[in-house]
Amino acid sequence: MAIDVMLPYYGDVGHFKKAVDSVLFQSYTDFRLVVVDDGYPDPEPARYMGEITARDERVTYEKNETNLGANGNYRKCLEMVTAPIVVVMGADDVMLPNYLQVVADGFAAVPDAAVMEVGVSVIDEHGAPVRPLSDTVKAFTSPKADGRTVLHGEKLMTSLMHGNWTYFPSLAWSSEWIRRIGFREGLDVVQDLALLVDVITGGGHMVYDPTLAFLYRRHSASDSSVRALDGRRFDEEARFFAGEADAFAARGWKSAERAARLHLTSRFNALSLLPTAARAGKFAEGGKRLLGHSFRKF
Repeated sequence: MAIDVMLPYYGDVGHFKKAVDSVLFQSYTDFRLVVVDDGYPDPEPARYMGEITARDERVTYEKNETNLGANGNYRKCLEMVTAPIVVVMGADDVMLPNYLQVVADGFAAVPDAAVMEVGVSVIDEHGAPVRPLSDTVKAFTSPKADGRTVLHGEKLMTSLMHGNWTYFPSLAWSSEWIRRIGFREGLDVVQDLALLVDVITGGGHMVYDPTLAFLYRRHSASDSSVRALDGRRFDEEARFFAGEADAFAARGWKSAERAARLHLTSRFNALSLLPTAARAGKFAEGGKRLLGHSFRKF
């Protein structure tokens, strides 16, 4: 079973190299790695990838002439997919050596699955294990399963609306599903959750295997962290959850509608960032937005 690993890149070069190396060190070898550099102003990624592509025909690298932004580069990556399974990996995350094998086994067991999630551990910018509040919440809301399980429908949607316990870079997708649905335009922060919503409401099933296979890097320099501190992240989230709640109501998915209107974990996340925003000198700019999101009318 061939797997495409698409790696849209813009950011820290050291983290990028570790991400690439983690793909190359997989125990499962039937994969293609495609790096799409979104115009990062440093020649080192191109040099590094040139050495790799010269010796490994499974790997390709290209650099965009103009910066497309995260959403645009993700959509470009999807246009380049050829394998039946695809992973859109983060450029600062790390696959453990068993990741692609766990994914291949999951799709072999459930061949009509639309998406798959594996066990994920969180690391900081230095590679050390870390468990901030947001990830504690993810662990609390994630499925409690001893082994591989299949999730779908309103029950799955309700759990994701309470708290998105998935980590997008660790998700593996049926190429047919993700290319047919694609990323919504105009979203920078919740595009991953929006894609899951569209897949699930379209009838897609998720395979969840709790086997630890992926390291997700969380650090203060990430785009979502910056947007969170000044409130922009939560402005987008508020619009998203309100729109999805209306859509669930129209479908008759009452529990999913309630969860979307409450979006409690999103509210708690905003509250938890108030001290950080103050320390970063962004309280005047973002504090009102953070408070407004936390206590927004249900």
